[in-house]
Amino acid sequence: MQSSRSIPRRRFLSTCGSCLALAPWSQFMASARAQSNGLKPGQMYPVKLALKYDMIKTNSSVEERFALIKRLGYQGLEMNSPDEVDRDEVVRARDKTGIVIHGVVDSIHWDKRLSDPDAAVRAEGQAGLQTAIKDCKHYGGTTVLLVPGRVSNKDIENFEQVWERSTVEVKKAIPLADELGIKIAIEVVWNDFLTKPEQLVEYVDQFQTPTVGAYFDSSNMLRYGVPSATWIRKLGKRMLKFDLKGFDYTRYAKKEKPKESPWVAIGEGTENWPEILKALDEVGYRDFVTAEVTGGGEKELKDVLERMRRVFTLPG
Repeated sequence: MQSSRSIPRRRFLSTCGSCLALAPWSQFMASARAQSNGLKPGQMYPVKLALKYDMIKTNSSVEERFALIKRLGYQGLEMNSPDEVDRDEVVRARDKTGIVIHGVVDSIHWDKRLSDPDAAVRAEGQAGLQTAIKDCKHYGGTTVLLVPGRVSNKDIENFEQVWERSTVEVKKAIPLADELGIKIAIEVVWNDFLTKPEQLVEYVDQFQTPTVGAYFDSSNMLRYGVPSATWIRKLGKRMLKFDLKGFDYTRYAKKEKPKESPWVAIGEGTENWPEILKALDEVGYRDFVTAEVTGGGEKELKDVLERMRRVFTLPG
């Protein structure tokens, strides 16, 4: 794991221009805090609740799946791309039910990494990213979730190489994203890359464009030892979208083998939800929050939605 202090000086100097562009940060934060809209204890924080499409595990048509989550009370979802689903059928289901497709997930970014040492694999990853951008436009979404790479080998895919290779590939996709009005949202998972909020901020800012931002997962980050609310405050307006699940850090930190799985139901982990809501309010986040859990049929999806509502309700 590498701290942002160890990033080469030449990269630091190259990002100074974007740092200066962010000088009115205090004004932004003051404005964001003013957007609290008089939220009261017991009130649900004003975000829109969504899930991943592949969480809907029913033997039914696309339209029937959309209708199910609409009936339960979800407002949106994210599709995968590339995917085998009929894109036009998805659009018809969207229009029929009113469910918003707020974005897509680049479904090949892990196997066809933009940081892979093989240029041919990176090219496949680039093609997948551009397909995801086009699909997002087709669905009427705003963001493509992208994991830019994985630190997997100290000699051929280390931190520095992941940074350099993925930066080149993301830059290649920006013109298409600009043309179609889609944003590329960088997510940190258990890929040992950008494991500190300062690193994610620097990575996003180097592109010097609002087309590239961050996709924050409130549970993935607990493994790296920095509270979710700290990440949110540091990301600020860079945070384009928000994922959630449940992570029990106590289970994760235990030395015994075999361990209990640290992944738990939403609301049963060690996420500090009151502080997360406070941080979201400070930065003015009001967009979609998307569950990323196992899912299931109607019963399971109803439970997920109820749990989301509970964690996003302001403490009484």
